[in-house]
Amino acid sequence: MIWHWIADFLGGAFVVNAVPHFVNGISGRAFPTPFANPPGRGKSSPTANVLWAAFNLVVGYVLLHWLGRFEHRHVGDVIAAGFGGLAIALLLARAFGAAGPGDGERS
Repeated sequence: MIWHWIADFLGGAFVVNAVPHFVNGISGRAFPTPFANPPGRGKSSPTANVLWAAFNLVVGYVLLHWLGRFEHRHVGDVIAAGFGGLAIALLLARAFGAAGPGDGERS
């Protein structure tokens, strides 16, 4: 059972990671991806971001529904996926906030 929760945790992280890439991509803005130079810091094209978002959604789906057997009525599954999403959201906020001026300015 622990393996299902690990898959749910990672699935939630992948689904949440798709959001900023998809939003920036369809908005026509360059945004960091693992394929940029330097990886995760440089910016990739909007097309690359939409493709990266699609990849993250597919991996998240596979992890949640095939490996994790996610069931929205099971509290443990929802908590595991939610913590995965929250963990990656906090990590991304920190990473993208430090990317440079104009990219997540802090007050």
